[in-house]
Amino acid sequence: MARDRSAHSKDWLAQYSQLLGAWRRKQVRREDAEDAMQDTMASLLENGVGAIEEPRAYLQRSVYNRMVSMHRAHTVRAALPLHELPDEKHPAAASAEESCAARQLADAMVQALSELPLACQEVFKLHRLEGWPHERIAAHLGVSRNMIERHMMRAMRHLQDKLHNHGL
Repeated sequence: MARDRSAHSKDWLAQYSQLLGAWRRKQVRREDAEDAMQDTMASLLENGVGAIEEPRAYLQRSVYNRMVSMHRAHTVRAALPLHELPDEKHPAAASAEESCAARQLADAMVQALSELPLACQEVFKLHRLEGWPHERIAAHLGVSRNMIERHMMRAMRHLQDKLHNHGL
């Protein structure tokens, strides 16, 4: 039995060298690949390898999983609580005046959009708020791309006229 374990250990050590080279060719930092390989190999040697049919595939997946775990742990450690952030990095809360002005602008924009024909409203919403390209909107609404451009120009001119008091 001890001889069997020794033979398995040598097979796994051969896999170790091959996989380490493969991970390094994939632009993974050498130190990270070595750490993940060593952690995986130590676990396998301590717990026994059992009857694994594809040792290379098993080891490659185990090392990949270990590297993901290491990355997640590093990411969690890199996050700082808000009270440890410098003042310039804190999320800034708007003043009462800024909040009020933003609310008034939003209300004026909703009012101005509601004055447009439904087709213009829909095109504006899909393009500006949903980020759809003109071609997709045209296909979705069953109209030409030229018509979409006309609706957008009309909506933008109307908004500019209605919102000029808000400094836009």
